[in-house]
Amino acid sequence: MSAEAVSTREQRQEWKERHIRSNDKFVTDIPKIELHVHIEGTMTPELRWKLAQRNKIPLTVGSERVPLSTLAEIREAYQNIRGRIGATSADGKRNMTFFEAYYGGFDLLQTEEDYFDLAMGYFERVAEMNVRYCEPFFDPQGHTRRGIPIGMVLEGFKRAQIAAEHRLNVRSQWIMCMLRDMSPESAMDQYEAALPYKDMIVGLGLDSDEYERPPSLFDDLFKRAREDGFRLTSHCDFNQKDTHDHIRQVAERLGGTGAERIDHGMNVADQEDLMEVVKSKDMGMTICPCAYIRHASEEAVFPRIRKLFDTGIKIAIASDDPAYMEDNWVLHNLHMVREKCSFKNKDMVQLQRNAVSICWAGDELKKELLDDLNEFEMSFSSQ
Repeated sequence: MSAEAVSTREQRQEWKERHIRSNDKFVTDIPKIELHVHIEGTMTPELRWKLAQRNKIPLTVGSERVPLSTLAEIREAYQNIRGRIGATSADGKRNMTFFEAYYGGFDLLQTEEDYFDLAMGYFERVAEMNVRYCEPFFDPQGHTRRGIPIGMVLEGFKRAQIAAEHRLNVRSQWIMCMLRDMSPESAMDQYEAALPYKDMIVGLGLDSDEYERPPSLFDDLFKRAREDGFRLTSHCDFNQKDTHDHIRQVAERLGGTGAERIDHGMNVADQEDLMEVVKSKDMGMTICPCAYIRHASEEAVFPRIRKLFDTGIKIAIASDDPAYMEDNWVLHNLHMVREKCSFKNKDMVQLQRNAVSICWAGDELKKELLDDLNEFEMSFSSQ
């Protein structure tokens, strides 16, 4: 593969199948912490079909609005999602771009039970992968702009959160992400509307299409959120226009003195001074490799991940929008960096320790998560 070549879907599927066949018990069994997953991006074909049937909403694909009348057709449509985030698909007449798939799923969420099913589906899936703690993102504006009350969204999520802790031993807190392609005024209005649910929301983030939408547009919002006690993060998409400037804004300015985490932000590795800023401020980074290799070469992705890790920056591996990214969940992303970055067992443990360090759980839960990791590492080394 040349330095500029992007892997094909067939190659990526071969990697995934090989990783699963490898039966790497260390990666499978290690206690996991996930800090970058969009709950709306976990809508599987099966749930999409269930919600469409429940709410009597016809499903179509592409600009030609080709009908999807069976679960098999929905599964096929998921396999043919085209276009980079924010891009227009060259063959989008009969296929979905990423944003069409992602935001199209919002329309199917109509009741509190729908939101419960969405969140519970994620918790059940990652419990099978031994995820012990997670901080899912949600996009409130994507729901309320359709007339859905914010209380309906969050009551559904809260029910699932409680059930997951009791039934699955998966603990969680929520991060409210504002859509950066909407106005700062809209973001502030939405923020204030969600304040009655502050007990279940730990942080504020910024996502969606960031093309010519710098984080600084939302300075007032993030300063307000910091004053109100929320933790702060923001997406800085890989290889996006002005990404180095966006990273610097997040690291140094957001909320007044800079955020605590950067989501994606892989281009930090391009500039030594940026790496020094992130490391000196002890900022965390959430990295989603299976998302990047759909649009960038292996050579562009994995050496950067290894460089960030070796520099001592606290990176954590996560899934992003797994249902819309070839069904690659946190487990598959960990398998990928294990192979492509030549991470040894101690490195895989360090990735999870990084995640504990940069997560926003309380001290008692952090200690419990670290104790679980230490116990796992000791038991594995004694085998």
